[in-house]
Amino acid sequence: MRNKRRGVLIIVEDIPVPFDRRVWHEATALRDDGYEVKVICRTGKGYESRHEVLDGIEIYRHPMPIDPHRPLGYFLEYAIALFWQTVLAWKVYFTRGFQVIHACSPPDLIFLVAAPFVLLGKKFVFDHHDLSPEFYEAKFGQRNLTFQILLGLERMSFALATVSIATNQSYRAVAIERGRMAPNRVFVVRNGPDPERMRVLAPVPALKCGRRYLVGYVGTMGSQDGVEYLIGAAQHIITDMGRADVHFGIVGGGPELSRLQSLVKELGIADYVTFTGRVPDLDMLQMLNTADVCVAADIYSEANDKSTMNKIMEYMALGKPVVQFDLSEGRVSAEDASLYALKDDKVDLARQVLALLDNPERRQEMGRSGRERVEKVLQWKHQIPSLLAAYGSLLNGDGHRLPDA
Repeated sequence: MRNKRRGVLIIVEDIPVPFDRRVWHEATALRDDGYEVKVICRTGKGYESRHEVLDGIEIYRHPMPIDPHRPLGYFLEYAIALFWQTVLAWKVYFTRGFQVIHACSPPDLIFLVAAPFVLLGKKFVFDHHDLSPEFYEAKFGQRNLTFQILLGLERMSFALATVSIATNQSYRAVAIERGRMAPNRVFVVRNGPDPERMRVLAPVPALKCGRRYLVGYVGTMGSQDGVEYLIGAAQHIITDMGRADVHFGIVGGGPELSRLQSLVKELGIADYVTFTGRVPDLDMLQMLNTADVCVAADIYSEANDKSTMNKIMEYMALGKPVVQFDLSEGRVSAEDASLYALKDDKVDLARQVLALLDNPERRQEMGRSGRERVEKVLQWKHQIPSLLAAYGSLLNGDGHRLPDA
């Protein structure tokens, strides 16, 4: 008979697993500590199987026919996801059993799936990945009724949670102050890079397209990600500064990709910019390992200022110096491995990029500092003790941690 008391059901809505690296890291860490882990997520490109077992973790995937770009689309997406999450959660409960539901935001709605199981004595862990109200404001520019509803859903998620997991100290403060969680029930588990994935490889000179320098970027291309500012900085470097020796490699996809591709043509710099779209890890690693400087152009918003950007730590893991806008959690991640441009100032972003391109000794020093910080502080293995401590604090009725098998 399966051990239901050490069973964990992780529910994530926005990205398939194991493509969601944070969720996969958490799932495998819990598995290694003796938990029986199941995951509910959506299907996606390359992850079409509705049920499979990977490395001892059972994954249930549901279809998601909606690709939202407007508030109504998000409502339909979340309604479909909640339906399937509920159906699959009860299926897992009756066929496999579990003691903990671990819900990963966004959205802050999965507490609705968890609530009946909490009434049955199960524990609820709220893994707070994103500040949904602030990201809504950043995307749509409004603090309207929807913003207030999102605040309410976030509060209810915290209220139901036995334990909350925050990605950084800023999110921990939100859990304690806005979510009214007891400080000893909020654990920081950062999004640490995995050195096995972020491997140092030999540069590929062809990616520089015959130019001396390559500036690299990897990430999603949405309105809040600031890639337009990077393109503006590229236009300033190439056209205004007359630097024909710099190429730009932009890796990733997203809703803004086609518009950004049109923008570089309008600015007359298309020959200096390579868009790869979403590509396999090897292609991404070749671009970043070839880059002389890597950029994070996330624009200022309350959401971005309080959020940890994975790409910054991934650049550091590869020993690359970073240029980014001056955001609070960006400084916490990179410290002296980065230069910090004035917020949302594409000209100053260009200046900082050129300052590094023209100073190879400083690039080398900053790259070495960043890689050392990842190895000693930030990489995923250093986050596992905090995750396990969060689970260790989930107490049963007699005051002991969840029993072993």
